[in-house]
Amino acid sequence: MIDVQQLTKRYGAKTAVEELSFTVPAGQVTGFLGPNGAGKSTTMRMIMGLDRPTSGRATIDGRSYAEHRAPLRAVGALLEAKAVHPGRSARDHLLSLARTHGLPRARVEEVLHTVGLHDVAGKRVGAFSLGMGQRLGIGVALLGDPQTIILDEPVNGLDPDGVLWIRTLLRSLAAEGRTVLISSHLMSEMALTAEHLVVVGRGRLLADTTVAELIATATDRPVDVVSPRADELAHLLLVAGASVATAAPGRLSVTGLDAGTVGDLAGAHGITLHELHTEPASLEEVYMTLTGDSREYRTDTSRQSTTETLEQAA
Repeated sequence: MIDVQQLTKRYGAKTAVEELSFTVPAGQVTGFLGPNGAGKSTTMRMIMGLDRPTSGRATIDGRSYAEHRAPLRAVGALLEAKAVHPGRSARDHLLSLARTHGLPRARVEEVLHTVGLHDVAGKRVGAFSLGMGQRLGIGVALLGDPQTIILDEPVNGLDPDGVLWIRTLLRSLAAEGRTVLISSHLMSEMALTAEHLVVVGRGRLLADTTVAELIATATDRPVDVVSPRADELAHLLLVAGASVATAAPGRLSVTGLDAGTVGDLAGAHGITLHELHTEPASLEEVYMTLTGDSREYRTDTSRQSTTETLEQAA
């Protein structure tokens, strides 16, 4: 278990993390989310003892990282995939780390197979693609067969096969009772991988909950309706106070009324419905709403493209 209590980190006048508290339980994958500059990487570095907190404490199974006598066996982490000497081979890199903890060569070979690098194990890391570098970094995290795994953006550079592999791997590690903390900006992938979420913004905690509970906070979701008498139903819905948009011929998108009320109204007027369901919210939608006031870098989507501006100026 990872326990973060009142963690604060200041760099001069800038506060990167402020009084942050959360727990990462064992036995499930916990996603660590937040916009750029939210303090995720700083928090992970403090958990791993790479940055000293201004105040507060982060422990792994009741101890700080530095207090673990064999840290590679207790905690495996990927915080920077390129933190490898480019002239070393993947095998030599893992062997050098294994020797610091008395791990056998057989464990290195096992990890190389696990991360899919055995066939290129003798190749210099400097020639690796981004995805291969990610696999090696994940291999380093797994090398000591640790109880706790911390990965910062583990799917960066992975192809679809690699993304499926890491998702399956992380869920299987959690199923073994391990503590798994991962950060990612890919909401669709996080929704498939994580069960528990910790969301931060501007260094503060915004949410500490399950994926399902966070998505359930979305209210007033559109009701999708398909009917051969869609135009007639649309009129009735407007009279009842709903907002109605025609999504396609015979298909309506209704807001302001729930699915049950729409169905009752259609039934009361003998209108056949072919489909009736509430559009579920996505994790991405809920996340964007939750972090809306915490994003430091915003894109002005209302601005015209450079091409449009030049064309009009001409």
